[in-house]
Amino acid sequence: MQITASTLALTVEDVTTSAAFLRRHFGYAEEMSADGFVSLKHDGGGVDVVYLRRGIEVLPESYRHDTAAGVILVFVVDDLAGEEKRLRGEGVEITMPLREEPWGEKLFQVTDPNGVVIELVEWAKQ
Repeated sequence: MQITASTLALTVEDVTTSAAFLRRHFGYAEEMSADGFVSLKHDGGGVDVVYLRRGIEVLPESYRHDTAAGVILVFVVDDLAGEEKRLRGEGVEITMPLREEPWGEKLFQVTDPNGVVIELVEWAKQ
C-alpha cells in the first residue's frame, strides 16, 4: 500500500469556528467546504484536517451525534517557547501550561472553540 496523504477528520458542532481557529493561529488554508464540512491543508506538511458537523449523514450512524472527545491534535514544532509566546500574543488561552516530561519532551496545549485539544510539542533531543 502506498499512502499519499494523511487526514484527520474531527466531528464538531460548528465547523466554521474550528476551521477559522486553525487558519488564524496555525497557518492552515481551506481546500474545500460544503454545508457541514471543511477540509484544511497546511503548506508546511503534516496532517490535513477535516471538520465534520455533528449529525452529518456521512458519519456512521452509531456515532453520528458524538463530537471529538479524547482526541488530541498534535503539532511538532522546533521553537515551542516561541510558539507559546506567539499564541499568547494572539489572545489564545493556553489550557495546559508549558511543561517538560521526565524523558525530556516539552509540550503545551490550547483548546479550540469547539473543545478540540491542540497540543504543541518539541521532541526531546537525543
